[in-house]
Amino acid sequence: MTQFSIFHGFVTFLKIGLFTIGGGYAMIPLIEREVVERHKWMEKEEFLDLMSLSQALPGVFAVNFSIYIGQRLRGLRGSLALAAGVVLPSFIIILLVAMFFIAFADNKVIEAIFKGVRPAVVALIAVPCVKLGKAARITPSNVWFPLLVAAVIALVGISPVYVIIAVAVGAFIYGRYFKED
Repeated sequence: MTQFSIFHGFVTFLKIGLFTIGGGYAMIPLIEREVVERHKWMEKEEFLDLMSLSQALPGVFAVNFSIYIGQRLRGLRGSLALAAGVVLPSFIIILLVAMFFIAFADNKVIEAIFKGVRPAVVALIAVPCVKLGKAARITPSNVWFPLLVAAVIALVGISPVYVIIAVAVGAFIYGRYFKED
């Protein structure tokens, strides 16, 4: 594990926030590379657990992630620094876009750029999903469960909140009463 300073953590998450297009899920590979592989601030298993927790909690995924890592490494000051680092680039960019958007709202070039970025964002989100599936040991024999859950959410219109609660309760019951150690 490399030495962690609040400033170093802030700069690391500032880079993650600055160089990630596509939001929280697109940040997963960068966060994993920096936190697990490069700096070794946590193990891969803890990273995967943190991903699940960050997705289940309300709020922005990357902010939840950064708050937990900062808290774990340096307490409240660490969580505030890492959260500020990951949010600051987006805040500044959105502020600048909002200031100048009216002047470019009907510009065909800008519209084409936004349309061209969309497929890249989909790819940036798909890659970590595949990696997560492998890390979570999703195989052809158990891939039916996430597909079934996605279908129920999409077709039946059930809220994902109810699915998360049901899975959490089921996992607790399984872990408490059925899992063999």
